[in-house]
Amino acid sequence: MESRGTRRAFLGQTFGAAGALGLAGLASRAAGTELGASWAEELASFGGTPQEIAANEDYWFQVQQAFSVDRSVVNFNNGGICPSPNIVQDAMRRLLEYTNRHQTSSALWGVLQPQMEGVRERVARQWGVDKEEVAFTRNASESLQICQMGMDLEPGDEVLTTTLDYPRMVNTFRQRERRDGIKLVQFKLPIPLEDEDDAVRLFESHITDRTRIILMCHIINVTGQVLPVRKICAMARKRGIPVIVDGAHSFAHLDYTLAELECDYYGVSLHKWLFAPHGTGLLYVRREKIKGLWPLMAATAAQDEDIRKFEEFGTRPMANCVAIGEALTFHQGIGPARKEARMRYLRDRWARRLLAHPSGRVRMHTSLDPRFSCGLGTFQIEGVDSGRLRDVLWDRHRIFVIALKHEKFEGIRVTPSVHSTIEEVDRFSEAIERVLEKGLPE
Repeated sequence: MESRGTRRAFLGQTFGAAGALGLAGLASRAAGTELGASWAEELASFGGTPQEIAANEDYWFQVQQAFSVDRSVVNFNNGGICPSPNIVQDAMRRLLEYTNRHQTSSALWGVLQPQMEGVRERVARQWGVDKEEVAFTRNASESLQICQMGMDLEPGDEVLTTTLDYPRMVNTFRQRERRDGIKLVQFKLPIPLEDEDDAVRLFESHITDRTRIILMCHIINVTGQVLPVRKICAMARKRGIPVIVDGAHSFAHLDYTLAELECDYYGVSLHKWLFAPHGTGLLYVRREKIKGLWPLMAATAAQDEDIRKFEEFGTRPMANCVAIGEALTFHQGIGPARKEARMRYLRDRWARRLLAHPSGRVRMHTSLDPRFSCGLGTFQIEGVDSGRLRDVLWDRHRIFVIALKHEKFEGIRVTPSVHSTIEEVDRFSEAIERVLEKGLPE
């Protein structure tokens, strides 16, 4: 159990120091209410295990007040993009205003760019790696494409991935097929998959003498499946095959460090579960692998071993990157273990309720075993078109989800977040139960 006094002290120091710095002040507004040090102290006053806190609505009410979301709609597509808390939005405004008020490039490159180094060090420290292994990009797609396009391949070389990987990343290798004459090999995974060793065997069984790269998800975006990254990377490393890990849905969602995964390449979007500014991403490359990976945009030979060569894409809004620091502070304030537990608690609340419906028509494409899933869940109602169901949820109830139609299945993906309320989860469940009992409205 976490010490209440220790956590209060941590938050008091963190948010108090942030307020004193001005640029990183906590003071913000949500629903017309000012939030500041008293809010941080209130959050810190709750004790209990992550699982106990996950079900404590008084605690999560305090977290919800940090956001300015429109409560007339229910956003259950946080897997696409999450809103940022007010402290992140406020930091973005201040930093953009500073840049424009001073009107010179020195404000951008002389003041804000150096501040990125402090953020780089904090992010690296939180996820257990060296700051010289962390680059800031614009999203997971850019991070992963740096790896996909930056490794040398010859005609006939094979790259291996699943049929469930993100379409943009699959299309990146499809383009290399057309351009470079390589071969993309895809294989199917069980839905859901509830055996780590089976996952490793499936990847290993599709490796050939021509396999040069493996692309895999940490959490699969369409099903919420958690794959055993460390075991698959270890298997591939023995064979000399690099693994590119798509961590878009696991970073700041699951409680882990990159050091624990022992991977070489990892790409994420920070505007998902970290709640950083929209258009921010991160690329991790193990230090000894940096030199051998080409950047998407040209860098000098002197930068060959510098992680910053992957940030050489011209003028960018530095405010976005500096404000990542506020998102990290917010993430630390909640606590990674508490956050993961809450995400799984919300998923279980709607999923187990729907599975218990007497119609027996709800099929989950996501394992409810905590080893293989977390907050992202996908389900299907047998005999109901998922696209039409999505439209009914929005048109009739103002609940926003996405419908998926894959070659192996279709369904509705549901992704609440820490700003989501129990009322919203229950409203969603009631809307689905109405369809189960009465069918889709005409």
